[in-house]
Amino acid sequence: MTMTPYEKLKTARANTRPTGSAYVDRIFQNIIELHGDRRFGDDAAIYSGIGFLDEGFPATFIAIDKGTDLQSRITKNFGCPKPEGYRKALRLMKQAEKFRRPVVCFVDTLGAFCGAEAEERGQGQAIAENILEMMGLKTPIITVVIGEGGSGGALALATADRVYMLENAVYSVISPEGCASILWKDSKKVADAADCLKITAQDMREFKVIEGIITEDFDNFDKMCKSIRHQIKKDIKNLSALSDDDLLNSRYDRFRQFGYFTRTVDDDDE
Repeated sequence: MTMTPYEKLKTARANTRPTGSAYVDRIFQNIIELHGDRRFGDDAAIYSGIGFLDEGFPATFIAIDKGTDLQSRITKNFGCPKPEGYRKALRLMKQAEKFRRPVVCFVDTLGAFCGAEAEERGQGQAIAENILEMMGLKTPIITVVIGEGGSGGALALATADRVYMLENAVYSVISPEGCASILWKDSKKVADAADCLKITAQDMREFKVIEGIITEDFDNFDKMCKSIRHQIKKDIKNLSALSDDDLLNSRYDRFRQFGYFTRTVDDDDE
C-alpha cells in the first residue's frame, strides 16, 4: 500500500528509527570523534570525526543525531544544531580538504535550533557560511538524508556532490506544520501541506534533487549499512578521479539544474 506524504513524514520522525550515530558506527571503522568549533563550544547534536570506510580508506563523517531517549534528546537539542554545531562541521570539512579526505554527512533534523541564544550567536550566518564553503570545498562530499531534512538546517550539510535519501525520509524547505500555519493559518492542515510541499524521496528524485533512494531494511540494519557504505565508496572513487576544477564545476552544475522554468510568450513577442 502506497503511503501518503504525511504518513511518510510521521515515519521519518518515528522514535524507533536509527539515529545518525547508529549509521556512522556501522559504516565506519576505527572512529575518532572530534569536538568543538574553536569559537564557542561543542554541540552534541552534531556527531563528527574521522573514521575508515575500509582499510586505507579514511573519511570525515558528520552526522546530525537526535538521541535515543529523553535525556540524550534534550542534550542533543532533539537533533536541531546550534551555530557551534555547524561551525564544528565546517571546521572538520576544511580539515578534510586539507588532508584530502572525503566528507560523508548524515542528515536528520527538523531544522536548525531556533532559540534566542542560537540567533545571538549567528545561526543564519553559520548556515550560510557552510553552504558557501561547501560549494567550493575541494574534496568529495556525500550526504544521506536518513530521516527528516528540514530547511537550511539540513542544506548546511547537504550542499554535496551526491545526495541520497532513505525511502521514507523527507526533505523540505519548511516543516509542513509551519507551511500550514502560513498558508491556511491552521497547523491542523499539516497533511495538506505535506502533500503540497512534495517532500518525499520519490518527489526529490523526480526533481533531480537527489541521486537515488535507499531501501529501508531496519530488521537487517547491518546489511543495509553495508550497502550504503558500498555506494558511498563507489561515489567517492568516481569523484576523486576528477580534478579539483572539474569536481567544483560538477557540483555547481548539479545545483544549477534544479527546478523547472517556463516562459509565457505574449502576442507582442511573436
